[in-house]
Amino acid sequence: QVQLVESGGGLVQAGGSLRLSCVASGRAFSRSSIGWFRQAPGKEREFVAAVSRGGSTTYYADSVRGRFTVSRDNAKSTVSLQMNSLTPEDTAVYYCAAKSTILTYTPRQADEYTNWGQGTQVTVSS
Repeated sequence: QVQLVESGGGLVQAGGSLRLSCVASGRAFSRSSIGWFRQAPGKEREFVAAVSRGGSTTYYADSVRGRFTVSRDNAKSTVSLQMNSLTPEDTAVYYCAAKSTILTYTPRQADEYTNWGQGTQVTVSS
């Protein structure tokens, strides 16, 4: 089992940047793919980015590709999401999630992930 805690959310102006962190506890972290998802009010949870267990494979939603970067440090049991050029459309609660996987398999569907953090609010003002 992996327990996850997100941090780094806040209020930022359009065009600004934030860096979210997802800190994990549990020995399964290094065997887990990590995904980032977000949910805006009145909308369904959507995929943002994901990174494979070793960090060699990453995926991004089209809406964030080129602006967001996901990375991980297995020695520190941490996954980061660097978010640049933020727009009001990025406003949402951001969640990290974990799934024990093999090799570089990296899920992008929320229902494949088994462990979730509590979320951190990101608000981008215009």
